[in-house]
Amino acid sequence: MEQQLDYAAVRAAAGRIAGAIRPAAVVPAAEGVWYALEYLQHTGSFKARGARNFLAAHHRAGTLPDAGVTIASGGNAGLACAWAARAQGVPATVFLPANAPRVKVERLRGYGAEVRLVGDRYADALAACEEFAAASGALASHAYDHPLIAAGAGTLLDEIRAALPGLDTVVVAVGGGGLFAGIATAAREHGVRVVAAEPENSRALNAALEAGRVVDVAVDSVAGDSLGATRVSADALAAARYEGVRSVLVPDPAITAARRALWEEHRIVVEAGAATALAALRTAPEPLGGRVAVVLCGANTDPADLTAPGI
Repeated sequence: MEQQLDYAAVRAAAGRIAGAIRPAAVVPAAEGVWYALEYLQHTGSFKARGARNFLAAHHRAGTLPDAGVTIASGGNAGLACAWAARAQGVPATVFLPANAPRVKVERLRGYGAEVRLVGDRYADALAACEEFAAASGALASHAYDHPLIAAGAGTLLDEIRAALPGLDTVVVAVGGGGLFAGIATAAREHGVRVVAAEPENSRALNAALEAGRVVDVAVDSVAGDSLGATRVSADALAAARYEGVRSVLVPDPAITAARRALWEEHRIVVEAGAATALAALRTAPEPLGGRVAVVLCGANTDPADLTAPGI
């Protein structure tokens, strides 16, 4: 099933997932700043949008096999894939490294997924996933690098615009670029500026812009568990070249400080990846101006370090 990422794809995704996902709540945070509370989404992150769109599109096209769907991801994408598969009534087989946290394994099983632990690196799990897809006929999904996944994520932008008329700028964290690519595609349609925020030491998009092509990068960041892609999608790089898009890098201490500020000031618990968007706003050399929405994209994290005494 051939797909491309454009605004028509985002609108089609909105139709497919309507009623299945939670519309984003947008709340005032400070003068001229609002938070999009996407961490309240099913499975705890925006990934539910893309996963639901991916499977719904294949279901409607008659290309969703009885063997179901498979993905290599112990993070938010794996959870979203398992959740969406359960909703479609098809099996989900999720591959993770054998050293994956037990809590993630149990959450995946709670969504009805078959969990297979392979090797000690993501690459091992990915290779096993690809082998399983080829042998079983299961539909292979991806954490971010697919037009249907990105288009589903992009539906968030129009929900923010509906809740916040006159939106000027949206700030979004970037890992592999699925959320960014979808949001930037929709934002371009409406003349909304996009700030693409990455940790200084997990900068796959920024490095691709610098090189003029997708390149591999090293990952060494406090937000590496969710923004730790070693390369961005080609769609993300293309979207980053749109007029009105700005790539910014933020240091780890600013990410940690932003995450703590969300807890201390609002009692909001998010993962470091989500706090990266706020860190970009807080460290901007000059105000972004106008009406700014910061996407808080996920909350699958351990809050213990926020509530521990003496910190």
